[in-house]
Amino acid sequence: MKSFTLITAFLLCSLSWVSVSDSEPQTVEVQPGKEVTLLCSNISATPTQTDWFRVVNRTKASCIASMYGSEGNASLCDGFQNTKFEMSSNISTIFLKITQVDLSDSGLYFCGFYIKTHTVIADVTELQVQGNGESEDEAHLKTEKESDGINLMSVILGAVTLLLTIIIIVLAVKIRKLHTAANEEPQPERNKNQRTDDLNYAAVNFQPKTKRNRRPATKREKELSVVYATTR
Repeated sequence: MKSFTLITAFLLCSLSWVSVSDSEPQTVEVQPGKEVTLLCSNISATPTQTDWFRVVNRTKASCIASMYGSEGNASLCDGFQNTKFEMSSNISTIFLKITQVDLSDSGLYFCGFYIKTHTVIADVTELQVQGNGESEDEAHLKTEKESDGINLMSVILGAVTLLLTIIIIVLAVKIRKLHTAANEEPQPERNKNQRTDDLNYAAVNFQPKTKRNRRPATKREKELSVVYATTR
């Protein structure tokens, strides 16, 4: 069953554009988080292998689910969850129900029928998630770019913070050294020389001599001098 599905997928990849080019796909818009059911007309008159496919970015085809006949049990292909995708069928229509739609669900959906050893492509539907027309690959690439941008911004902010911290530490150390040097600096030589000059200047200061008033010796003083001389 799986090998048959892979062969069918390969044939769809090689033939689908030839079959689809002559018809315009139906467009279905849906809000994120909602559910949508895609329809495909059953073009087979007898029970046959039926598959739902999705083309992303118009280059990559992926098998979603497959079933045999309208009464068969649907099986999901690898990479698709049972809780999100559900395939069903009746005599006239093939259904694909998608729940919790998100941006990665955007793309072209179509069903293929294996009829007389050939795969026949039926209705094609373009699913667009409103608010964004990106494909799965584009959405994934955008997410990666946003993540890289956030990481780069974090690195830049971290580097700037580290640089500012280093600058603040260096300035604080320099200011502390200058403050310490200013406190330990000796008194200027000028003050020392000034005090020495003051001492030298004080040493050469002389008091002016007091003038003595000389007056002639009196007669009494002369007599005393004579008596003193005679006695000696």
